[in-house]
Amino acid sequence: MAKLTEEMKDFISSNLAWVATIGKDGHVDLGPKMSTFVIDDTHIGYHERTAGQMYCNLLDGSELVIAVANLEQKRGYRFRGNVTLHSDDAIYDEQVAVAEHNGTKKPMTIPVLEITEIQDLTPGATAGKTIVKD
Repeated sequence: MAKLTEEMKDFISSNLAWVATIGKDGHVDLGPKMSTFVIDDTHIGYHERTAGQMYCNLLDGSELVIAVANLEQKRGYRFRGNVTLHSDDAIYDEQVAVAEHNGTKKPMTIPVLEITEIQDLTPGATAGKTIVKD
């Protein structure tokens, strides 16, 4: 698995993430996720609260891509990998407690990305280039 550096973990926790899935019809669904969090060196999760199209796409086996960028710093990362939905386990229970503490809607599920590839989104020659891949 591709591993997050401490700098990447800090970057994820302090910037807005955008998540993308693909529907069976080939349409991309893209949206911001303010609930994105780092689980460990190889996993990122978020709270799926709306249970809308993105959730349906994940249930249908869509790939999941998470991109995080900072406009002021002109830096960013894209994370690719395998996704697992957590709805009745320790990860889910812990994140329901986080949602309750933060006063946000209880998540329907917690999609967790097992990172297999990290790409650089910094403008210039390295934009879109793979930093690390399994």
